[in-house]
Amino acid sequence: MPSSTQRPEPPYRQIVEEIRARILAGDLRPGDRVPSIREIARRWSVAVATATRAMAALRDDGLVETKVGAGTVVSTLTGQKKPVGVTTPPRPRRAGAPKQALSRKQTLRTAIAIADTEGLDAVSMRRLAAEFGVAPMSLYRHVSSKDELVTQMTDEVFGEPELPVPGPDGWRAKLELISRLQWELCRRHLWLPRAISFTRPLLVPNMMAHTEWTLRALDGLGLPMTARIREALTLHSLVLTVALSMADEVEAEQETGVTLDRWWLTQRKRADELLHSGRFPLLATVTGEEVSDVDGLFEYGLARHLDGFAVLVESHHLAEAEDHH
Repeated sequence: MPSSTQRPEPPYRQIVEEIRARILAGDLRPGDRVPSIREIARRWSVAVATATRAMAALRDDGLVETKVGAGTVVSTLTGQKKPVGVTTPPRPRRAGAPKQALSRKQTLRTAIAIADTEGLDAVSMRRLAAEFGVAPMSLYRHVSSKDELVTQMTDEVFGEPELPVPGPDGWRAKLELISRLQWELCRRHLWLPRAISFTRPLLVPNMMAHTEWTLRALDGLGLPMTARIREALTLHSLVLTVALSMADEVEAEQETGVTLDRWWLTQRKRADELLHSGRFPLLATVTGEEVSDVDGLFEYGLARHLDGFAVLVESHHLAEAEDHH
């Protein structure tokens, strides 16, 4: 005898209905920020993939939209929303517009634009297909999965700057140049540091070209290849480590709507209690600007690292000179 008990809605749909109810009740008005994907995952204790699916469903139902610089907000067209469960059909092409196959570069640049605005979790084959008004299957001729899509996005981004040949004179000037080029990439694409792994490196030509360029910058120093590749990886990790802090701060500001300056104001009482207790006399002399200046932190870290590397190069030259004697 079949059971009459209804199956519970999937978790993502329950999240959609809760947010929908807040919108319909007026708790969230058109233009108000809605919880981000990471905030949904944290608040509802679900996986990021489930939160991403919930956000996609809200977007498909016409309840939310993305505003550059503001993140995901309640749509200004919420009065025209569709019934629950009705998804958005592919966008029709303009009348008379020639039907053209999507190019790989067009696909990647659109995915990068989504990641730049909404974060890497918002990128999916379904979302890309909706942007182009095509069926998701049409994108698989360019990429076979999201992992491959992110890999190709990373390669595309690393191909943006032109690496000068041969570059400035001297190994230090060259290493400063490649580090600052990568720092600017991370500032422009905040998702980039999370797409890179050192233990399982992305074997893509544009990123490999950065490593090759760095290794060439160390030509003529007499260093073994082991030292040269470790230097290239260490330099790259220095950039990414500071860039992750920068990305986390931008994301926190977008999710909470609280700037770093305002956050420090809310912490002032607690900070004053600790710093004026006499237990931390040196920390009490530090200003908030020094702590929050990620550009300054990057430049300091780069300079001090290269100072140390210069000592290694000099000691290697001294050892070689002694061997010749």
